[in-house]
Amino acid sequence: MLKQRVLTAVVLLVLVGGPAILLPVEGFVVLAFSVFALAAWEWSQLCGLKTVNSRAAYVVGTLLVLGFGIWLTGLPGTVRPEVLHVLFGVAGAWWALTLLWVQSFPASVPLWSSRVVRGLIGWLVIVPSCLAFIWLRDLGPHIWLVLYVVALVAAADIGAYFVGKRFGRSKLAPAVSPGKSWAGLYGGVFFGLLLAVAVRYLIAVPLPWASWLAISSLTVLSSVLGDLLESMLKRHSGVKDSGSVLPGHGGVLDRIDGWTAASPVFALCLLSAGWPL
Repeated sequence: MLKQRVLTAVVLLVLVGGPAILLPVEGFVVLAFSVFALAAWEWSQLCGLKTVNSRAAYVVGTLLVLGFGIWLTGLPGTVRPEVLHVLFGVAGAWWALTLLWVQSFPASVPLWSSRVVRGLIGWLVIVPSCLAFIWLRDLGPHIWLVLYVVALVAAADIGAYFVGKRFGRSKLAPAVSPGKSWAGLYGGVFFGLLLAVAVRYLIAVPLPWASWLAISSLTVLSSVLGDLLESMLKRHSGVKDSGSVLPGHGGVLDRIDGWTAASPVFALCLLSAGWPL
């Protein structure tokens, strides 16, 4: 399990970090759309869609919504910060609602069990996350922020594994994900803060220490929520993995579920803290 987690973290850093640094922003947009299109394909299964045509239609619909988001926000290039702030604010409010659903599962099932609602949830999960990554890549000299989000989620995941395995007695959300514990959550936040401190020492982050650590902590906590939401949908759908695109690792969603919540929350916090555009 540990070997798989570390290997996954390294692969994701390479697959995201390399293109983030080497590709022009337009190429990164194409890559981001491709990754999240695969995620939409897997989400269509969690929606309860069965046929290839219905699942393909959901992917096309997701790409159209993403395209509308690109047009609305001006990404990449002519960015409209006020629109981005509203969009990521809506995403933040959505994830706050998700926390209530996860906490009350399975009592919350009637609120979101219909195919239509689950399809809309998929757009709320996929679209803001994709746009957040594109915005982070579009920040010019701050390209490293893309790597930071990925590394932060990976560090939190590894920290949760170590600490949870050693001290994880009290379960975090037993009805949704029996393997997660409160100790693992604290361990994930601690490892994430260690990374945040290291980055703050190595890079001239244009934010005060307190703001940077608070943003990093909220991002880690959000990543856990993203993981729990997907676990809740998979448990309701009766599937173990979201897909089989990555042999031995499950589907794309299984690998990026933490990103889906972490990236828009991270972007919202940066905008709210006055990050230079």
